[in-house]
Amino acid sequence: MTQTATRPQLKAAAAATFLIFGINGLVFASWAARIPAVTEILQITAGQMGTLLLCVAVGSLIALPTAGHVVGRIGTANTVRAAGLLVAAAGVGIALSLAAGAVSGTAISLFFFGIGIGLWDVSQNIEGADVEHKLGRTIMPQFHAAFSGGAFVGALIGAGLSNIGIGLPAHLLVIAAVVAAAALVTPKYFLEHVPAAPRPAGEAKEPRAASAWRDGRTLLIGVVVLGATLTEGAGNDWIAKAAVDGLDATQSTGALLFAVFVLAMTAVRFFGGRAIDIYGRVAVLRASMAAAALGLGLFVLAGNIWLATAGAALWGAGAALAFPMGMSAAADDPKHAAARVSVVSTVGYIAFLAGPPLLGYLGDLTGIRTALLAIGVPILGALMLAGAAKSLRGK
Repeated sequence: MTQTATRPQLKAAAAATFLIFGINGLVFASWAARIPAVTEILQITAGQMGTLLLCVAVGSLIALPTAGHVVGRIGTANTVRAAGLLVAAAGVGIALSLAAGAVSGTAISLFFFGIGIGLWDVSQNIEGADVEHKLGRTIMPQFHAAFSGGAFVGALIGAGLSNIGIGLPAHLLVIAAVVAAAALVTPKYFLEHVPAAPRPAGEAKEPRAASAWRDGRTLLIGVVVLGATLTEGAGNDWIAKAAVDGLDATQSTGALLFAVFVLAMTAVRFFGGRAIDIYGRVAVLRASMAAAALGLGLFVLAGNIWLATAGAALWGAGAALAFPMGMSAAADDPKHAAARVSVVSTVGYIAFLAGPPLLGYLGDLTGIRTALLAIGVPILGALMLAGAAKSLRGK
């Protein structure tokens, strides 16, 4: 739990959380934007690169279920510090392994990179939900907008460094230093978490963190988040490729459609909190999933690039708010927030692990643009289960 915070402390905590989300996005994009360089440096195939990426996913999936317990023991600030330092150390390991051309060293470093990212992701969302709860207004989408904005900046930096010939190992070493500094300094402005008071003799023990996996509402929220994550992830992974393959667009045009998707999502995350406060999570979640479904359909069925662009924008706008709303819903009860956010994050991350290859395999049969229609199933599932995200304090 946290002590009562003053208004200046809440503002400082909100700013620190915003920065931590942004750095997280910067780290993600700094790696993802230069994946082609990894295949070139290590001289590996696309399939072997997929195996390396699986190392990150496995590390995250191992860390996510335990992250709530870690936060409960040492607090969000210390968890972010530990996770950030682990990510920085893993980044150094990746850089040195790439410089030596060592595939095994890169794989091991990516595994620990995934563990650090998983711990970081859960702890920042718990802190964000705590700040949101105490501010009394919806701010979680803005934190996730910071992640999107950080990723956008990271991608631009990666593209720029690649263009001027700066190697990936040097790039990662600088990013590791930035992450280590941010992880050590920024969390000191988080809300202060204090240990729970000792239980009187004979009082029943609090439920174990594992009980969150048996909580029906938490699992339903997790399914909603899984659908939202797959919706967002499919756009990130396949919009550019689908535009090139299905609309005969150039690679630069495909990249622009991806940029439209990301910018629409980021803008709605920045300004969508007010709509959630006015209309409630359930109504906004349903509207979001409906917009995502319409945008997806328009993108896939459009006969020209202009309609496809409009579809990409609507798709991104619809995908923007569901994940942060799911995190807020999971953290409605502060007493169980750490465990429940950990569960919902774990369920949602399954989409990152399973979604891209499944769509890729389906795309081999039908074409990737047509294969994207499969995302309509989890979108409709999230739409139908939106009521699970209803606030415990209202709509």
